[in-house]
Amino acid sequence: MSSRPHPAPSPDPVHHPLFARFYARASATAETRGGVAALRRELLHGVSGRVIEIGAGNGLNFAHYPRAVSEVVAVEPEATLRRLAVSAALRAEVPVDVVPGVAEALPVKSEAFDAAVASLVLCTVRDLPRTLAELHRVLRPDAELRFLEHGLAPGPGMAAVQRALDRTLWPRLFGGCHTARDPLASIEAAGFRIVSQRAFRLPERGPAFPTSYCVIGSARRSPA
Repeated sequence: MSSRPHPAPSPDPVHHPLFARFYARASATAETRGGVAALRRELLHGVSGRVIEIGAGNGLNFAHYPRAVSEVVAVEPEATLRRLAVSAALRAEVPVDVVPGVAEALPVKSEAFDAAVASLVLCTVRDLPRTLAELHRVLRPDAELRFLEHGLAPGPGMAAVQRALDRTLWPRLFGGCHTARDPLASIEAAGFRIVSQRAFRLPERGPAFPTSYCVIGSARRSPA
């Protein structure tokens, strides 16, 4: 067996420059016209202590962290979005450290955080169970996971459409996004206890899209 060390992973294992530029523009519009800024405020209300945020994107959550937060470690694997997140961190009212890395292998110590934030990211991670296991690892016992995610539609018709999209072009066109994942079931399977949840549709009126079925809430890490 070879004793040579394995090569270090690429600092940017996720590379979606075209989607990143599209997302940066679309997300800024959604903040005001789509009401997403209000959802971010709801998501982060009452968070305190040391926080890890996975898939921080272009840093739109940063402006909504309460001053009771002592530090945010924001992990973002995509280089284009990470540069935008660094700029957003400079404008934040709490300390934000933007770092490269993937959610499936977080570059931080175990049981080091008081809270974790997953915001419109669990749809895109390559390995959802491993990502949630990593969040479980880095949170202190009984620490909180805040989540804002889209997922599987409640009706069979749209759910079938979502599954078909996930098997074909949707992930390739939208930065690895999967529309038919079930975030609540996955969070519970990873050893978290759901404390609160609110399901809603985005947008609330008009036609539904494959990404319209959302949930916002919190969960607690199990002691072991």
